[in-house]
Amino acid sequence: MTIFLITVFLLLALLAANLPWLSERFFIFLQPPGGKKRFWMEFLEWLVFYLLIGIVAFGLEMKTMGGLHSQDWEFYAVSLCLFMVFALPGFVYRHTLKRHLMQ
Repeated sequence: MTIFLITVFLLLALLAANLPWLSERFFIFLQPPGGKKRFWMEFLEWLVFYLLIGIVAFGLEMKTMGGLHSQDWEFYAVSLCLFMVFALPGFVYRHTLKRHLMQ
């Protein structure tokens, strides 16, 4: 059961990291002014999704382990970098590949 939860969590994190770059809508529901999302909107959306995935991770840790382990800043720095790596396919698609495919 734990392996299943970890797999589902990692897939959810991968999806959440790429959503800002795969959708033209702001937070999936709102149409941005002018009809086009700006980079700061994408970054803000990505950061909020990172925080939401962190909340889900805390909940899963509480459910599976029965408590929370204390973490130092290094853990959060590594998790942020991992979330950046997860976001790379969507970022590359949005800012480089999509332009070439549309031509």
